[in-house]
Amino acid sequence: MKQLIITSNAIFLALVLSNCSSSVEVTPSQNSELNKISKSNAATKKPGVMQRSLDSWLQNDWEPTVSKDKKIQQKYMQEKKINTKKKEASSTKEKHYVEKKDKNFTLQEYVDKASAYMEAKPTHEEESNVKKMESLPVIGK
Repeated sequence: MKQLIITSNAIFLALVLSNCSSSVEVTPSQNSELNKISKSNAATKKPGVMQRSLDSWLQNDWEPTVSKDKKIQQKYMQEKKINTKKKEASSTKEKHYVEKKDKNFTLQEYVDKASAYMEAKPTHEEESNVKKMESLPVIGK
């Protein structure tokens, strides 16, 4: 009886495993349902709302404000002179500052740019949550 049960289990297991290995399945790259949730195509997706908001803030607010600061221009940007023709006979050279391409980003650069941004766009005490945060109790003191 034991031998019959063991033999029948072995035959059943062999049939199940052989059927699983011989079935033709779709590879993961062709499986559309798997591709919807897979991280392999995460780089091709468009950024989310927060990333788009941050990108637009950086492009429309941070970079123009910081690039106008004289200290930042001298220390971290390079000057390009652009020839502009206003009339046929006269042409002027305008100074235009662009980021240096061959430099590495440093923490000091970020601190300098943040201070330049804060000087250009000061926050109002009434709108800030700093006082509210400082008045909150600190756990562990």
